[in-house]
Amino acid sequence: MEPEKTQMEEEITKKPSKKEAAKEERRRKKEALAAASAAAVSAVTIDEPDPLSSNYGDIELNDLQSKSITGRKWTEVGSIIPELKDQVILTRGRVHTIRPVSKKMAFVVVRERGFTVQCVLNVKPELVSLQMVKFATSLSKESIVDIEGSVSIPAKPITGCTQQQVEVQISKLYCVNRAMPTLPINIEDAARSEVEIEQALEKGEQLVRVNQDTRLNFRILDIRTPANQGIFRIQCQVENIFRQFLLSEGFVGIHTPKLIGGSSEGGSAVFRLDYKGQPACLAQSPQLHKQMAICGDFGRVFEIGPVFRAEDSFTHRHLCEFTGLDAEMEIKEHYSEVMDIVGRLFVAMFDSLNEKCKKELEAIGRQYPFEPLKYLRKTLRLTFAEGVQMLKEAGVEVDPLGDLNTESERKLGQLVAEKYGTEFYILHKYPLAVRPFYTMPCHDNPSYSNSFDVFIRGEEIISGAQRVHVPELLEKRAGECGIDVKTISTYVDSFRYGAPPHGGFGVGLERVVMLFCALNNIRKTSLFPRDPQRIAP
Repeated sequence: MEPEKTQMEEEITKKPSKKEAAKEERRRKKEALAAASAAAVSAVTIDEPDPLSSNYGDIELNDLQSKSITGRKWTEVGSIIPELKDQVILTRGRVHTIRPVSKKMAFVVVRERGFTVQCVLNVKPELVSLQMVKFATSLSKESIVDIEGSVSIPAKPITGCTQQQVEVQISKLYCVNRAMPTLPINIEDAARSEVEIEQALEKGEQLVRVNQDTRLNFRILDIRTPANQGIFRIQCQVENIFRQFLLSEGFVGIHTPKLIGGSSEGGSAVFRLDYKGQPACLAQSPQLHKQMAICGDFGRVFEIGPVFRAEDSFTHRHLCEFTGLDAEMEIKEHYSEVMDIVGRLFVAMFDSLNEKCKKELEAIGRQYPFEPLKYLRKTLRLTFAEGVQMLKEAGVEVDPLGDLNTESERKLGQLVAEKYGTEFYILHKYPLAVRPFYTMPCHDNPSYSNSFDVFIRGEEIISGAQRVHVPELLEKRAGECGIDVKTISTYVDSFRYGAPPHGGFGVGLERVVMLFCALNNIRKTSLFPRDPQRIAP
């Protein structure tokens, strides 16, 4: 009886299947063809005088120093469409890929702001020379080029490009600026989805996975991917919608100082600094000053600006610096007036993003697949006690006078989605002990407060409340929260001159985008994130 073979011996003696052998042969032939094409192009000499040399080349620096205004019409890559068939267009973009076919032909895919189009370079008498093809294949990826050519319709859609129904037949090609030959990260690798990587692994293929730190170290390259282009264009729209909606509701935009003499939120999570010999810190929020603006009779105010938190939070949703979207308003009768604004604002925002940012959302979804956010026309409101009861019924015990931890928030989000069919809701009347010192206690139970949080996909994005506008109560609350009243004396004094009841809310711009697009890390929605370990680039 022969001894059993070891696993290693079996792997060594195992012959590849016919399918695997055929696949390997196709791969080998493809690589050989590509190598032969590249060699054929490389063999072309450029020492010979080329009568068509004016149709291509590197643009001289002198011509890039705002030398003249030609009035030429430029067409963006994303605007190259079948309706332009047979028209000669001029476009600028980055070299995304170059594929030499032979010494007489090459394909150049050009990318601009996430849009790509295939450009064809074919040797033609009096138009395109062999030297021009060689010049094109010498360009490094990510170099910036100007291309002039006629728009044509390919026999089959170009599936690897966003502009699938068109090609550009190149007649002129100029390099505006060359990228270094070898880049720290490849844009194609950075744009690859986890699904693609996993599918390749199942087939026994290895694709490059660009990790988060590498992306952030070379953020300039990373943000060129279609998904990142979409993320930050959506972020721009969120900010714009926030501004336009509040302006339409009678709010006034303001700008408050980020250098302050005392803590704006209380606690130790502040960046302290020396201000001309005086202790100071970076503002944790515009909270105190936007309230002072209400006392100054602006009625309704909002601000979009940086917020600084010195917390050592190594989580997927915390940053040391983020962009705050803040609002404050007079209250006539009830803090639900603030929640009314929040509900209508975000429904309008979600509607607008879904309607006007389809291409951006599709680009994000290709790399980071996600389901569209579920939300109701009238935003659901639950009291904190009702939320605690839902969790209790699901077997999750929560302190009724404490705060919800991350796991409880996610679980409640799941329960709310199942019961009410929404991933966007408001939880209000929180315990007073877990809210900032300036939060108004509840009229019928001082253990609770006139406050609320707003959730998307089981994560908190907004905190808001009615504020304390009575100076004596404000001083009492500050002392209870361990804040030196002397450091906020100008803030407290602003309520001694007659202050209306008021409330407001604050939301992190990056967190809104992260959760709307169901992304797994807030660093994906911060252009140049600042966390406890990162202060560059």
